[in-house]
Amino acid sequence: MIETTPAPPRVEDIQTEILRRICFVEYQAGDQLKEAQLASEFGVSRTPVRDAISRISHLGLVETRNGVGTVVRQLSKAEILHVYEVRLELATMIGTLSPRTISQDDIATCEALVADVCELSERFDAKHYVHINHKLHEFIASLIGNDVLRSFWWQTYYQAASTWYQLGDVLGSRAANALVKETTEIKAALENGDMRAVGYVQRIHIGYGFEHIKKHLLADIDR
Repeated sequence: MIETTPAPPRVEDIQTEILRRICFVEYQAGDQLKEAQLASEFGVSRTPVRDAISRISHLGLVETRNGVGTVVRQLSKAEILHVYEVRLELATMIGTLSPRTISQDDIATCEALVADVCELSERFDAKHYVHINHKLHEFIASLIGNDVLRSFWWQTYYQAASTWYQLGDVLGSRAANALVKETTEIKAALENGDMRAVGYVQRIHIGYGFEHIKKHLLADIDR
């Protein structure tokens, strides 16, 4: 039997993994992204790593500093406010811009998410919360029928996630309980075939998160 060598990761794969680490706060503000180290980790040359980081830079999540290199940056207070303003508006478009048909597989996926979230609420763990919330976002993105809207949805999620996930330890079980309510409401909307309601549920819970960010984080972030 001939063994095949796995293909090296694409630029898109490297970009997604770096973004995931920033979103999950595995990379924190001020951490340096070392091209040579990342290239060695991914088993590629420095060129695709550099291309991946360049694609991330337009999101404002990294910046190049003279004498230091590329580092992860914290969005300013104004940037966070703007991102959440956009996310609130994008949510209401989920059910109005080319909404796709809801399938039984969608409902089953949401049921599994509800079960995971209920378990989390009983035994809260901040890292587990981040992973489940990310899975929920992936699921919501998969429901969006409009390609352009989905692209903006992902962009603003990446910009908002690292800020929101800083609150995991602060909110604790409150965050999990809110997630139980959110996933349960989304499941009900899907069972009713109502994508417009899915969008409104998302808007309500994004607003919930935004209020906590303003309360706990924005007062300490410079413009």
